[in-house]
Amino acid sequence: MTLLTIAICIGLLVLLITWGKINPFLAFLVVSIIAGIFTGIPIENISKSLQKGIGDMLGSLVIVIALGAMLGKIVAESGAAQRIASVMMGIFGEKNIHWGLVCTGFIIGIPLFYNVGFVLMIPLIFSVVNQYKLPAVYVGLPMLASLSVAHGFLPPHPSPAALVAQFSANMGVTLLYGFAIAIPAIIIGGPLFATTLKKIPSNPLKTFQNETLAEEHLPSTINSFFTALLPVFLLAFTTIISVYTKNNPTLKSISSFIGDPQIVMLISVTVATYTLGINMGFTMKKIMDYYTHAVKDVSMIILIIAGAGALKQVLVESGVSNEIADILKTLPLNPLIVGWLAAAVIRICVGSATVAGLTTAGIIAPMVQQTGANPELMVLAIGSGSLMFSHVNDPGFWLFKEYFNLSIKDTIRSWSMMESIVSVVGIIGVMLLNFVMY
Repeated sequence: MTLLTIAICIGLLVLLITWGKINPFLAFLVVSIIAGIFTGIPIENISKSLQKGIGDMLGSLVIVIALGAMLGKIVAESGAAQRIASVMMGIFGEKNIHWGLVCTGFIIGIPLFYNVGFVLMIPLIFSVVNQYKLPAVYVGLPMLASLSVAHGFLPPHPSPAALVAQFSANMGVTLLYGFAIAIPAIIIGGPLFATTLKKIPSNPLKTFQNETLAEEHLPSTINSFFTALLPVFLLAFTTIISVYTKNNPTLKSISSFIGDPQIVMLISVTVATYTLGINMGFTMKKIMDYYTHAVKDVSMIILIIAGAGALKQVLVESGVSNEIADILKTLPLNPLIVGWLAAAVIRICVGSATVAGLTTAGIIAPMVQQTGANPELMVLAIGSGSLMFSHVNDPGFWLFKEYFNLSIKDTIRSWSMMESIVSVVGIIGVMLLNFVMY
């Protein structure tokens, strides 16, 4: 009965989002209420469960997502992302241009949300295609693989950041492990796989080839790299410092404070406001307008995460999550593989990597506690699974298809297969790290 209940709830969630075209936030709320009724929660307590789930989820996450959106916006609007791209292109040259795009996509993908990074990098990809007369998919897919992997694997992106909070994982350690897994996933799913796609016909639409900023209007190279990667520097630095400050309570407290993801993002946005804003001649009003628009852009993501928190809380309070965890524990599979598999199935059904990751978290959370699975690696296992086989129910699929002007068949052959490759390589990397480290 337990498995039937969760199957009905997830199946209904899938139907509402895909077939019914219902907004995921509304779908989560409806399914959460139905799940509460089916699992025996007193009807007068269901709304309290929803409120608690939403509050608990957003309480630890909304600051990180909002500040991350602000940082990404100023990095994009100031031209810092364009500067990073041009520098990387200069380093790698025409022969290895796709490798340059991979590095560019990965660096830019860390602070930028996927959709922002996608739209931002499209003009660069198409300018390279036109300048060097190269196949568009061969050049563009590696960069977009970098953006996708950063979105699925690395905090402060919404799903990884939410999973870190859900499993009480260390964000700095998760980020370091994420880098170790992301790099081979990008290489295999990006440049290596793209060599098989050179003959795919693609005529990028002129409509999507946006103008870039003039060279004299761009920030310096040092300014661009330093500001865009400041969250990574701070998280890595405080994680390393914490190892050497165990016997010094004062330094340990300071390190813990600065290393808190919310403080990291606040420091980064404050620095970026000056280095990429005021220092580049923007007025404070203009900068704040950028930040306002950035938060509007991610408001629906925040609501979807809130809805996932509501469903998670209903499953926890009903005891269904614990029962499912007990059942999953009996499977002859490592808990990390179970987490990956659950996320992959939901991703294929629902389409959204964020929804897949957050829905899986609510189911797997009790299992993590009961089995003692490493929380940082579980974040990455679920993140890997959440990227599995993007297809027609994923907005990213249609972004790629329409921008590159491809057929459905060629989009599946390129984009969908790339997503599947990085997902499989990701879980292999997680299991290797688990074997070596634990």
